[in-house]
Amino acid sequence: MAHDIDILTLGCSKNLVDTERLMGHLHALGWRCHHDPAEPRSRVAVINTCGFIGDAKEESIRTILLFAQRKSLDELDRLYVMGCLSQRYANELPKELPEVDGWFGKFDFDSLIRHLTRTSPIGFHRQLTTPSHYAYLKISEGCDRMCSYCAIPLITGRHHSRREEDILQEAEWLASQGVKELNVIAQDLSSYGLDLYKEHRLPSLVRQLAAVSGIEWIRLHYTYPTDFPLDLLPVMAEERKVCNYLDIALQHSADHILSLMRRHITAAEQDALIERIRKEVPGICLRTTLMVGHPDETEEDFAALKEWTRKMRFERMGAFAYSHEEGTYAWRHYKDNVPNDVKQARLEELMAIQQQIAEEQQQLLVGKTLKVLIDRQEGDFFVGRTEYDSPEVDNEVLIPSGHPVKTGCFYPVTITRTEAFDLYGIPQTD
Repeated sequence: MAHDIDILTLGCSKNLVDTERLMGHLHALGWRCHHDPAEPRSRVAVINTCGFIGDAKEESIRTILLFAQRKSLDELDRLYVMGCLSQRYANELPKELPEVDGWFGKFDFDSLIRHLTRTSPIGFHRQLTTPSHYAYLKISEGCDRMCSYCAIPLITGRHHSRREEDILQEAEWLASQGVKELNVIAQDLSSYGLDLYKEHRLPSLVRQLAAVSGIEWIRLHYTYPTDFPLDLLPVMAEERKVCNYLDIALQHSADHILSLMRRHITAAEQDALIERIRKEVPGICLRTTLMVGHPDETEEDFAALKEWTRKMRFERMGAFAYSHEEGTYAWRHYKDNVPNDVKQARLEELMAIQQQIAEEQQQLLVGKTLKVLIDRQEGDFFVGRTEYDSPEVDNEVLIPSGHPVKTGCFYPVTITRTEAFDLYGIPQTD
């Protein structure tokens, strides 16, 4: 008899891959999996949590409490929690939330499968939750960087690369499922291979992924600037399938703060790296993440960050306010001495600067014809992305629905106008 189960994923795309693996095994064992249902109705539920920063932890706790309430109303029989939050607070949470029937860590979903099905998982299984034309490909877990503010190493442990042959086999399988865009993800792509092969292997891996038949776009997320594998740049420049897009978290521009953050790079070294990336990969779109409000960030530090942001003109940029996370180096050694209202004001000011930059860069695209992948139809528009845009987080291209385009297909699209973070265009389908 088939069982129904609701599975909710919170947090990043790395968590989503874990959920898809869980769903794949359950599906193979006869379960009907409902991912992020608008109206949960199954008698069994699993919540895959995030525990990175305060806001993410609060969202995870709120979601658990919501399902615990369903259980108290006899709308739910069994509730399980997995992922980063339960990994990080394995001792504390069961005492605080006795309504949960089982807690499983980020790397413990095999135990969850055995608990649910009384069967051990065998082989490779994955059930995609994304549109069938793109997927995330996780190539490593963990991180060795130990930045002052980051709880990820506390949750995931040291950096651990997957074997190249396993990654390529999964890429081949994804292509066989109709996937055309691989979003290559890890907490630290830059370190791929160092633990397993004692050398940087990201450039070699990307070249091999580019040889996979059926894949048309390869996008790289979450590189680290220190010890960046420079051999990756000619691969990006030469391989047609590799998108002119690189996600590289830089966090700050002031030497004072970079040192406190334990980033092991100077502002000058960081700027030289950005200059080299842009020189060796002409036309590249750089996405970065910046932080405001780290302990001891002065007004002078923030002013330098604003001026640097204006100077660098990143094509894509996100920012967040420092969160004082227990167990981190900053928690142990620094005082959280930037008031929350100051953090928020700095965050809003920095994002306003970036919004102006983004709007100016958007205007430069008007009249150009770009390759666009159609993701979905929504209201009166087909919605797609260029190679410069990652799913969920970046800009989108809106095409009036009267045009003969299909979801999951590529089209040359001439950009006609821009609006905030959206582009509007007309496909050249003749």
